[in-house]
Amino acid sequence: MNKIARLFVIISSVITAQQQMSLLDCENAFQKNNLQLLAEQYNINIADADILQAKIWELPQLSGYVNAYNPEDRRAFDVGRAKGAEVSQLIYMGGKKKNEIAFAKSNKELAQLQFSQLLVELKTQLHTNYYNLYYEKLKLENTNKQLGYMNDLLKAYKVQSAKGNVSLKDEVRLQSIVIQLNNDKLGINKSILEFDQNLKVLTGITENIEPQISDLEVKEILASQPFGNDDDLKRKALENNADYLFNLKLIDNSKLYAQWQKSLNVPDLNLGAGYDQNSGTFKNEVNLMVGIPLPLWKSNRGNVEKANYAIQQNQKNAEFQKLNLETKVESAFQIWKNQYDQLLEIKSTDLDNLDLVYNGILKNFRNGNVSLIEFTDFMESYRQTALQIYDMKNDLIQSAEQLNQLVQTKIFY
Repeated sequence: MNKIARLFVIISSVITAQQQMSLLDCENAFQKNNLQLLAEQYNINIADADILQAKIWELPQLSGYVNAYNPEDRRAFDVGRAKGAEVSQLIYMGGKKKNEIAFAKSNKELAQLQFSQLLVELKTQLHTNYYNLYYEKLKLENTNKQLGYMNDLLKAYKVQSAKGNVSLKDEVRLQSIVIQLNNDKLGINKSILEFDQNLKVLTGITENIEPQISDLEVKEILASQPFGNDDDLKRKALENNADYLFNLKLIDNSKLYAQWQKSLNVPDLNLGAGYDQNSGTFKNEVNLMVGIPLPLWKSNRGNVEKANYAIQQNQKNAEFQKLNLETKVESAFQIWKNQYDQLLEIKSTDLDNLDLVYNGILKNFRNGNVSLIEFTDFMESYRQTALQIYDMKNDLIQSAEQLNQLVQTKIFY
């Protein structure tokens, strides 16, 4: 295989190793393949099994006897003249079964809320990593563009420096910018690897993911301001946040548990029927049997007391979660608002002017109209500004994602 063919194979393998995916594509893969989500789903199935188990009653008890030794006739196992049988069934009293089933159903609702919370958390991680990867790749593209020009310029200066036409100081000045750009590139590539790995785990996609999103979509996301104030967000968060709703449901759950434990103090009834062939008052008699424990004390008193304390504990936890959620929403909204206002100050014309000045500086430096010191100062400033602008845009989207996670109703895109 010649060099050109080998190069073609390498390029083809790199292209096929990447998969262009929109955020919606990633979400669909996530819903289908995410192992954490699939594992959490089984907790709901387990809760269904607990409900099924709670509905099952104790099995009837069947017992019997036969004669082992007849002392009158001195016969062993005189089965024909002496035998009997009993059958009994435990009857739950005080609504035990009803309360146990209600508690099991409440546990299923808790499992569903836990699943919902995990879904939101993982989906937020998906969005966060997707946009992080998108902006890191833009930063890499911009850095590579600068590196391409600066490397060519440095090579030319090294040749001229060797000939004594330019000073070594000028060569070192350019070298320092190239080193900084390469250091930026190293950090960006490291971040890209991390975010891409996270997306692979979340989506189950083995290829490297290439975010597919248009500039228009990004502009709409950055310009989106779909609400008036944080009070509206707090209200929506209290209505929809699965973690908070879980804590509220936990209060009801603990009340059902306490009710179940109280009902366990009520004695159960044993009903049965017995047949006796010869040892009773009558021959071949059939008897009705009733058994019930004597309620001399409450046998489940400790568990009832513990369940009552659990109610109080869960009520306090819910109060804390409400305060914590409202505080987080307020803080996240303020962070988003500050970043929104900051980015709003940078007009699109300012960004166009930045690129215009960049191209102008390059052209004037080539023509000798700009000194090396002016050029390198501008390049260093441009390098930092370009990265900061990408970070500002990404930070704004990440703040919106944080609000989405807290409010858990669609407020952004």
